[in-house]
Amino acid sequence: MPAVIPEDSVGIVEPQKIEFTEPLKLQCGRVLESYHLMVETYGELNSDCSNAILICHALSGNHHVAGYHSMEDKKPGWWDSAIGPGKAIDTNKFFVIGLNNLGGCHGSSGPNQVNPDTGKPYGPDFPIVTVTDWVESQVRLADYFGIEQFAAVIGGSLGGMQALQWSINYPDKLRHCMVIAAAPKLSAQNIAFNEVARQAISKDSQFYDGHYYEKNEVPKVGLMLARMLGHITYLSDDGMRSKFGRELRSGQISYDFTPQFEVESYLRYQGERFSTAFDANTYLLMTKALDYFDPASEAGNSLPEVLKSAKAKFMVISFTTDWRFSPERSREIVDALVEADKQVSYAEIEAAQGHDAFLIPIPRYLDVFTAYMQQVENDTPALLSKEGK
Repeated sequence: MPAVIPEDSVGIVEPQKIEFTEPLKLQCGRVLESYHLMVETYGELNSDCSNAILICHALSGNHHVAGYHSMEDKKPGWWDSAIGPGKAIDTNKFFVIGLNNLGGCHGSSGPNQVNPDTGKPYGPDFPIVTVTDWVESQVRLADYFGIEQFAAVIGGSLGGMQALQWSINYPDKLRHCMVIAAAPKLSAQNIAFNEVARQAISKDSQFYDGHYYEKNEVPKVGLMLARMLGHITYLSDDGMRSKFGRELRSGQISYDFTPQFEVESYLRYQGERFSTAFDANTYLLMTKALDYFDPASEAGNSLPEVLKSAKAKFMVISFTTDWRFSPERSREIVDALVEADKQVSYAEIEAAQGHDAFLIPIPRYLDVFTAYMQQVENDTPALLSKEGK
C-alpha cells in the first residue's frame, strides 16, 4: 500500500452484502430460496441511473475490483489499473459495480457460506450454477440499485462470457458490451484442462468429497496443483521464456527432485498462495460454468442466430499471445456479430503476457479501452448534458 493514496484511486472501499429473498430457479433445475451477493461500488449513480457499469469477474476473481480495503493492503483490487478517477472506466463519470458471483468464495452465497436450511456450510451441496444463472442474479442486482439499463457490461475471460450472455438474454438492459480475452465456448482442450484441475482437487486426501469444512481441513495439494496447471495456461511461452528462461535458483543443478528452476519455484509459490486464498468447491463450480457456456447451442449451434436479439454496441479485445482464448476465438465472436448485423469494434493487442494480459496495464490496451469508453460516455445523455456537450 502506498503511503499516500494516489489521486486516480477510488481510495478506501467497503464491500456490502445484499440479500435477495425472491427464489432463483437455476438452469440445473434446483432453486435457491434466498441468497446474497457481495458487492463493491465506485463512483456515484446519477439521478436517472443511466451511468452504471457492471464488471463481471473471471474464474478466480471477486467483487474487489478497485481501491483498497485498508491502508494495510499490499495490493489494490484486481482491475485497479482500469477503474478510478480519470482512468479508462472513469469513476468521476460512471457508477461501477463489482460483485462476487453466486457460488463464489468471497462472501456471496456459495459452498463456503452457511446453508440456512442446515446451519452448516453448503459444501458440495451448493447447486451447479451457469453463466446464465449469474446473469439472472445480476439482473436482480440491477433492480436493487434501480438500474433499468447499464451503460456497459464489461468482463474479461469468464467475465467476458457473462457480458456476451447479458447481450443475448437481456438486450434492452445494456447499451454497450465489452468482451475481453474470451471465447464463444470452450474448446475440447480447455475443457480437458479444467477436468485435470478438478481431478487434482477431488483426489486430494483432504477433500472428503467436498465436506472438508467439517473436518477443519483444506485440500491444499489439489488446489495448488489446479492453480499451477491453470497458471501455465494464463501465461505465454514467450512471456515465461523472458521472465524465467532456464534460470536455476542456486546457479547449479542439484540432481534431486526439489525445485531448481526459477519457473518451478514461481509456480509452486503461486499454487501455495492460491491454496489458502480460494475455496476448492468454488473452483469446481467455476470451471463447470466455463465448460457449460455455449449460447449458440440455444439456436442450432449458430452464434450469429443467437446474437440477432442483441441490441448493444460491442467492443471485442484479444491479445496476440493468449493461447487459452486465442484471438481466433475473439474473431469468431466478431464475425458472428457482423453476420448478425450488429455494431462491433475489434482490437487485437500485441502483448507478451498471454491470457493474463487483460489484467495488465499495457499502454496500447488502455488506449483502446479508454477510446471505447468515450463512446460509452457519448451514449450516456445525462453525462453529455452534465458536461454541457
